[in-house]
Parts: sequence; C-alpha cells; structure tokens
Amino acid sequence: MLTYDTWTDSYIESITIKDSMECLKWAFQHYQDEVVYACSFGAESIVLLDLISKIKQDCPISFIDTNLHFIETYKLIEHIKKRYPNFTIHFLNPNLTLTQQADQFGEKLWETNPDQCCQIRKIEPLREELLQYKAWISGLRREQSKTREGIQYINKDDKFKLVKICPLIHWTWEEIWMYINFHNLPYNPLHDQGYPSIGCEVCTMPVSHNDDLRAGRWKNHQKTECGLHLS
Repeated sequence: MLTYDTWTDSYIESITIKDSMECLKWAFQHYQDEVVYACSFGAESIVLLDLISKIKQDCPISFIDTNLHFIETYKLIEHIKKRYPNFTIHFLNPNLTLTQQADQFGEKLWETNPDQCCQIRKIEPLREELLQYKAWISGLRREQSKTREGIQYINKDDKFKLVKICPLIHWTWEEIWMYINFHNLPYNPLHDQGYPSIGCEVCTMPVSHNDDLRAGRWKNHQKTECGLHLS
C-alpha cells in the first residue's frame, strides 16, 4: 500500500491513471475504508460526490464545519443527504466555539489574523480527522490557481503526512458546470450570484465576471489559500 512513509517517485510514476473515474477506482481499491473525502460542497465537490456515488456509495464524507458557513451551504448539505442517502457526512467542528475564540484572540479573528482563524477552524479539525486514515480525496483542479497548477492525481501531502488524491485535476470550470447541468445535480445557489468559490460567509465575497475564480476569498488580505493544501 502506498503511504506517506513509503512514498517514492518511482512508485508514483508506475501508477497509470488516465481519468477521474480511474483515479477514484484506484483510490478505493488501494485504500478501501482508509480513504476519506474532505468535501466543501462547492461546485467541484458536487461533481466529485456524484462520481464517488457510482463507485463507493458508503464512502466516508467529512465536512469542515467552521460554524461560519453560509446558510445556503448548510441547506445544500441537506439536499445532498436526500439525494445520496448512503453517504454518511461527518461534521468536523473546531475545538473552540466562536465565543471562546473571541475571548482568546479577540473579535473577528478572520479579519485581524485570517491565517490563525483558518488554523483553528479548518486545519486543526481536519488534522484530527485524518489521523484515522491513510489517504484523503480532494476536489482540487489545476485551473483554480497558481498554487494548484502542479497537483497530480496522487500526491504526497507533507502537511498531514498522508496521500492526497485529486481526481479532478484536468477539469475546467466549464466542464464542472456541464456535468452539474447535464445530471441535474443540486448546487449552492450562491454560484448563480457571483460566488465561484464559497467558503465562510464572513470572508467570502462575490467576484466580477473577469476576476480569478478565487478572487472573492479573504478579500483585502494577501491570502489565497486557507492552508489545507499548503505544506
């Protein structure tokens, strides 16, 4: 089994994966119940959930619940539960409530120190969850940003000391929406209101038509990633 500790370039080069479905089949054959999908319920997530449902309907799904998401995101999750009843969605909560965070670090930490806020409310909960797995699945695409251009189907994740599997690396934004519309999949209505990338309500803004897809995240800060995908 390919694990973080046994990772070698020659090993990964020997794995031939041609498309998203083949990537997912490899993941579940290789890791079985020791792989989890960390789902954000954005547009890419909806596509990936549908693809996973065709291969492993009881795949564990983890959602990082920062307690700061849009109400539309929580409503979408309820729709997804009805469409895919065999999925069990595990909500990952921070160790600190919003009140406790404010008491320790001040009000609106997402404005004063967004990196620390993401560390507390996103990175640490996922780190604890991943301790029970050997690999995790993510909906990253190369087109999304400069920091994601080099991702492969299978990656060595130095942050969490796991293998990270990214089945959608070659998909374009147009292809994501073609799939959603063709299969009539539920999606977050905020996508229709200028939000291509949806995170926490307090730090996500709509973008103009010509902006980068992630331009609305952490507006007014030199920040483009929450830190989950950075070493």
